[in-house]
Amino acid sequence: MSPTLRLAITLALLPAAVLAAENPDQSLVRLDRINVFGNLAEVKQAAGSAHYIDGETLEKFAYRDIHRVLRQVPGVYLVEEEGYGLRPNIGIRGSGTDRNSRITVMEDGVLIAPAPYAAPAAYYFPTMSRISAVEIRKGSASVVAGPRTTGGALNLISTPIPTTASGEIDVSVGSDATLLAHGWAGAMGERFGGLIEGVRQQTDGFKRVDGGGDSGYGLNDAVGKLRWVSGPDAAHYQQLDLKIGRNTQDSDETYLGLTDADFAADPNRRYAASRRDNIQTEQHLYELRHLIELGDNVDLTTVAYRTEFSRNWYKLNDVQGVSIASILADPATYAAQYGWLTGSTDSPANALRLRNNNRSYYAQGLQSVLGLGFESGAVAHDLEIGLRLHRDQEDRYQDDDRYQMLDGQLVRTTDGAPGTQENRVGDAEALSIYVQDTITLGRWILSPGVRYERIDLSRTNYSTATGRRDVVLSVNETEVDAVIPGFGATWLMNQNLSLFASVHRGFNPPGPASGSESEKSVNAEFGLRYGRDALSTELVGFVSDYSNLVGTCTASSGGNCTIGDQFDGGEARVSGVEASLGYDFGQGGALSFPVSLSYTFTRAEFRSSFNSSFEEWGSIEDGDRLPYLPEHLLHAEAGVVGERWRLALAANYLDEMRSVAGRGAIPAGEATDSAVVWDLSAGFRIDKQAELYARVENLSDEEYIVARRPAGARPGQPRSAFVGIRLAF
Repeated sequence: MSPTLRLAITLALLPAAVLAAENPDQSLVRLDRINVFGNLAEVKQAAGSAHYIDGETLEKFAYRDIHRVLRQVPGVYLVEEEGYGLRPNIGIRGSGTDRNSRITVMEDGVLIAPAPYAAPAAYYFPTMSRISAVEIRKGSASVVAGPRTTGGALNLISTPIPTTASGEIDVSVGSDATLLAHGWAGAMGERFGGLIEGVRQQTDGFKRVDGGGDSGYGLNDAVGKLRWVSGPDAAHYQQLDLKIGRNTQDSDETYLGLTDADFAADPNRRYAASRRDNIQTEQHLYELRHLIELGDNVDLTTVAYRTEFSRNWYKLNDVQGVSIASILADPATYAAQYGWLTGSTDSPANALRLRNNNRSYYAQGLQSVLGLGFESGAVAHDLEIGLRLHRDQEDRYQDDDRYQMLDGQLVRTTDGAPGTQENRVGDAEALSIYVQDTITLGRWILSPGVRYERIDLSRTNYSTATGRRDVVLSVNETEVDAVIPGFGATWLMNQNLSLFASVHRGFNPPGPASGSESEKSVNAEFGLRYGRDALSTELVGFVSDYSNLVGTCTASSGGNCTIGDQFDGGEARVSGVEASLGYDFGQGGALSFPVSLSYTFTRAEFRSSFNSSFEEWGSIEDGDRLPYLPEHLLHAEAGVVGERWRLALAANYLDEMRSVAGRGAIPAGEATDSAVVWDLSAGFRIDKQAELYARVENLSDEEYIVARRPAGARPGQPRSAFVGIRLAF
């Protein structure tokens, strides 16, 4: 650790060491400040648009797909990929959706991407089955999460250690030989507690491979937690939590989509050339968290963390040097290559290249938040001082194998040597400090804050001629310093109605040796929030003005570019309106009739003209619309709840999206489909411990193109039905 970093952590933690305290109530369950909110009450007073999806809401449909969970939140944009949400693409307020790389994603307040700074688009996302709540924060409060503050922050809260001995088993079976199983058990004694949790998911998949083959996945996820709390006679309440997890996945998934003609004939088809495509991943998580209450209004939360992630996605890359995206976009020009993809004709030897996308990652760090509550006359302050020391790495060690298509089967003709396709290491070291004060003065809540990011990035390129690490070709280094201010204000007009506004600087750091500047913007919002009895509503207008929009070449974005390269897009503006409404017509009665509605309108356009080699942009004129941002999104839900049963119906309108920037009528083959997707859920409680439930996703069996990246048209999940039982003990 450098002397600068040692000095920074010493200064950040020193005030806590000299503060006195009284013994707190040992019976309370503490919520640390590492999480974005911690509870629903904080959301309602947030100086900006905020959403908290609790466990009861998550259980209603028991979704395994984070895309389906987040559709109910306005201002959140989603691009599906394989239909299960295993590798989600999430954006907030036009931030961009490729692999969540433009937002801050956390689990229990800790950065969860395999390499959040060096490679934010890497393929890992927590398993939704073991998530008990979801926090979404937009506006100026995103500066406390960082480093990516343009759109907002997504925090997934894992299953907590229960206060009493309890547990749950949830098992369902469904379409395509799907098994979804989840269970946990835990307890908390006077001083010690713990929890064990496991998830098993498997399916044969809904796509059919020409000539036979697998298209499903298997997933295992296990987490263990231990807790110690100080005794009732301790001078300071303290809590120490240990969290350890392991996640493995074996998925027969591909980047190879379909031509439009083949999609129209059978959207769930997969070409023969994708038969060997498979991704295997393994993730390890270690986390040690400490909370100490140093006084009635002084607390310090510190967490040390490390994640390790390895993956190898073995998949078709190109055919005789022609990208699979180009072949599917123009199968007439590339008729020979298209025939080899489908297996209808034999190819020459070495015609098809399959790549061992072998990569390993680690991320580790220490982050701490000191909370100080104090009063100055009639003004109350809740001051937070946060520090994060972080380091991560991406290690690429890849090679290519060559194949021949022969009688509809792939036959390997050349076995590539490890490290001969890509042989490089990207490193990042970051120091983050933020200060935010929540000031309460009468009916006003003011939230000024500022974040500082110091990031050192490097990329070491090794020789691919030998694949060894004894020859360094080049070392590229980048240093980033950013000051990210934000300010939010809430006016509590009365106990039911509040107005809020915020403005902050949007920031996204560049990648290692990308040659691009940081992405910068000024983001503002203004809204109102109303809640009374069974009614809750929120209306927000927002605008994000980019002085420099950045595009990043990833394997998942498709196109002919070098992975990791970034492209400056100049000025752009994303503006829109978010609205949400919830009401329970039968609150307090024998039957409850909850309804909810959320709507997002977005206008996203470039504000300058330029030519770009980034394929999603191309030749841009001032006023062209950004790709993969829908103009309209709508979620509507209605239900009825009795004493022992429940029924809910959800509808999602997904507007078409451009896959390439432009204006006016969208050319054929350059858009996703608009669609209305219905989901139905029902449950019957046998007794206090047992519930039978069923759900149908995509009830009307809508066929629609969800994306055209990485290559070709990709389908949404077809109608799928599940039945299950949930047992609590």
